Amino acid sequence: MSSGQIFVLCIIAMAMVAGIIKTSIRARHGLTGLEGLKRGGRSARNELSRENEFLIAENERLKGSIGRLEERLSVLERIATDAPTRLTAEIENLR
Repeated sequence: MSSGQIFVLCIIAMAMVAGIIKTSIRARHGLTGLEGLKRGGRSARNELSRENEFLIAENERLKGSIGRLEERLSVLERIATDAPTRLTAEIENLR
């Protein structure tokens, strides 16, 4: 083999060793995929945790809103389907 071929093989071997070391470090810190590269380690997990908490809170708020809307819709359905005389009597009782 010529010295140029040996040089290329050395570069390939160094890149492979660097990839193995990088993967082992990321595995040791619990990082998978590209999130560690994009956001940077532990701060990425903290950011994901905060984002997750925010989404949970927003989900609860939206569930409450949907519950209120369902109640209002049931009242409107009852008004639309009830007999007019019964509705008039209920309105008069409220006055």
